[in-house]
Amino acid sequence: MDGMHDLGGKQGFGPVRFVRNAPVFHADWEVRANAMYPLAVSVGLINMDEYRYAIERMAPRHYVAATYYERSLTSVATLMVEKGWVTTGDLALNAGGSFPLAAPGVAGRSNVDGAQDYKFGDRVRVRDDWVSGHVRLPAYVRGKSGEVVGCSPPYPFPDAHAHGIEAAPEPTFDVRFRAEDLWPDSSDAAYVHVAIFRSYLRPEG
Repeated sequence: MDGMHDLGGKQGFGPVRFVRNAPVFHADWEVRANAMYPLAVSVGLINMDEYRYAIERMAPRHYVAATYYERSLTSVATLMVEKGWVTTGDLALNAGGSFPLAAPGVAGRSNVDGAQDYKFGDRVRVRDDWVSGHVRLPAYVRGKSGEVVGCSPPYPFPDAHAHGIEAAPEPTFDVRFRAEDLWPDSSDAAYVHVAIFRSYLRPEG
């Protein structure tokens, strides 16, 4: 989905600030929160795409203000409530007050009919689709052309997998783009590689 989380290629946020050799965790609760997501996935309570989509559904102000681990905890808590494992009352009781959750989701979409496979050297164009639900396609490559230079094993189609509907596995293709084709007015002469699911692509031309 389009939202605050998709910042690839966007300007105006200033330099990236970082602290060299910073600690991974700053509080004990972050260690526990970080363990909840892989645990929930490993026992089959949620899947990776549902987890990502719940983060995308956070209100923009909440998302921007939250830390990495706060976003992760919000996602897991939201999914646990939606799936009936806990209640908002349970969360409020343990949090000592209201616990903000992500907004409700919308309908997803199935794999694109007629999507084809590609081989090394094929020229492809990214579909310029607007998707209201979860999508694993950065906005800056929509409608752009590139060259297939690799392929990864099949994985359930995220646009469906995040919404609990049938998601046929499909490969992701390593598509190489010229940076100047993506950002004509502000790029160096370089290449950008993006892993793109088959349903997001069509032959160029």
